[in-house]
Amino acid sequence: MIQRYTNTAIFLHWLMAIGLTATFVLGFYVEGLPFSPNKLKLIAWHKWAGMALLGLVVLRVVWRLTHRAPALPGDTTPFGRLAACLGHLVLYVLMVAVPATGWLASSAQGVPVVWLGVWQLPDLVAKNQELGNFLQGAHMVLNYVLAATVLGHIAAALHHHYIKKDGLLARMWPGRPAA
Repeated sequence: MIQRYTNTAIFLHWLMAIGLTATFVLGFYVEGLPFSPNKLKLIAWHKWAGMALLGLVVLRVVWRLTHRAPALPGDTTPFGRLAACLGHLVLYVLMVAVPATGWLASSAQGVPVVWLGVWQLPDLVAKNQELGNFLQGAHMVLNYVLAATVLGHIAAALHHHYIKKDGLLARMWPGRPAA
């Protein structure tokens, strides 16, 4: 029987998955809107969500560093182990880099990030429109790279579940014992 992740790890994983999806969709939607008070409100919500996800990923990293992941199935090849390790590392790096570049871009563009409309976060860099435009572009590219990496992560989980039938997906599925 495959060992499951802790309930905390499972909760953080799915909370992050829902948050990333919602924030990505909101950011994608906002890009196509004409400039208006509604667009500014939705951008503020997007920033709030991004900062919440940045805090959540820090919590996930701390949890992960203090709680070992369950072992991979014994028949996992060395390449499979390397792919799993690198895939998770890339996901974590991108989950930090995406909101960080958004925050940096806002700072460089001279637009403060005010979390939940109450707490103004410090600017990370001085106002510089050229840098802000570059960082905004980097933020968008990294979002698409993260989306592609998440799709690869989902594809790998489904491959394990439906093709290999090794119970790997059940390790992270809420409320279900591992097969």
